[in-house]
Amino acid sequence: MRAAPREWDAAEYHRLGNPQYEWALLVLERLPLRGDETVLDAGCGSGRVTEKLLERLPRGGVIAVDASHNMLEAAREYLAPRFGDRVRFVQADLVTLDLEQVAEVVFSTATLHWVLDHDRLFPRLFAALRPGGRLLAQCGGGDNVKRIRDRAPAILSHPPYAEHFARWCEAWFFARPEETAERLRRAGFVDVVTGLESVTPVLPDAPTYRAFLEKVVVFSYLEVLPDALQSSFLDAMVDAGAHDAPPWSLDYVRLNLSGKRP
Repeated sequence: MRAAPREWDAAEYHRLGNPQYEWALLVLERLPLRGDETVLDAGCGSGRVTEKLLERLPRGGVIAVDASHNMLEAAREYLAPRFGDRVRFVQADLVTLDLEQVAEVVFSTATLHWVLDHDRLFPRLFAALRPGGRLLAQCGGGDNVKRIRDRAPAILSHPPYAEHFARWCEAWFFARPEETAERLRRAGFVDVVTGLESVTPVLPDAPTYRAFLEKVVVFSYLEVLPDALQSSFLDAMVDAGAHDAPPWSLDYVRLNLSGKRP
């Protein structure tokens, strides 16, 4: 297995990632906070959700962690002028995160499915929590974006793409709730709750759908293609999306998970 892709177009993700942002706000509503906690934002991205966390922590702060330099720099530019030293930025791979008992809460949305090794991931998140601390997260799970995952290989397995697609490896891991619950318990968490929910965002038009696929969903496929083939591959994916019901929709499945460090 390879590591998940590290670099993103942070500006485009900030502009296009409204479905992920809206789901994150719903998860954040389920997080009780006094306002003086330290929260570790595991996969802060460009900082839009981190901003909402900080607004709920007037006497606390956030440790904003991301593996992507581009995302972390975008988050720093977005957040530091307003929140100053109430937000600390850390570039790190979550499976090797070297933070011990630094936070009352670990919060994460739209990130953990990019981590391929959940057996190593959850012990590191557990270690970052202080005793009594809580984990609340949401990521892709189960049959997340199944249409995309079926279509892309079907297109790429034929010429002129096939010789390049042979080098492609899975860039994501969509776990199921039962196996996630077991991994969380093995890591030491108690009061574990996991479950799936389906959501179907509909993008407004073909150009937005294409940009969303390119910058948010299928860039791991694009990585293995030469520049001359990337556009035609995206054209084929957009043509297929036009026939979905409704057109330009995505079949997202979110894995919700929570637990507590005793």
